[in-house]
Amino acid sequence: VQLQASGGGMVQAGGSLTLSCAASRRTSSNNGMGWFRRAPGKEREFVAAVGWSGSTPYYADSVKGRFTISRDYGKNVVYLQMSGLKPEDTALYFCAVARGAMPPREASGYNYWGQGTQVTVSS
Repeated sequence: VQLQASGGGMVQAGGSLTLSCAASRRTSSNNGMGWFRRAPGKEREFVAAVGWSGSTPYYADSVKGRFTISRDYGKNVVYLQMSGLKPEDTALYFCAVARGAMPPREASGYNYWGQGTQVTVSS
């Protein structure tokens, strides 16, 4: 499985962006998918994840209420809608496919990763 992330860019604080991540072949609807990010000088951190169709997504506390993860199971695409962006959201954002149905918050629970798309938020 290859993952292609897109949609990153530069925005001002308070702005919005939507990231997309397309899988090269059909990912099992039973595999969870998630988004992570890595800010300059910091470790990769969990952002959001969603499991099988109809499951409830979950988020890092730092983005809850501002970001929304969704998934098109037919097109093998996962999205991350980001609003109310803050300078601290500046990072390289990665999408990933989980090893199982319940995508964990730990990166070790994912076995396929996209190349990352840069999001830069200016104050």
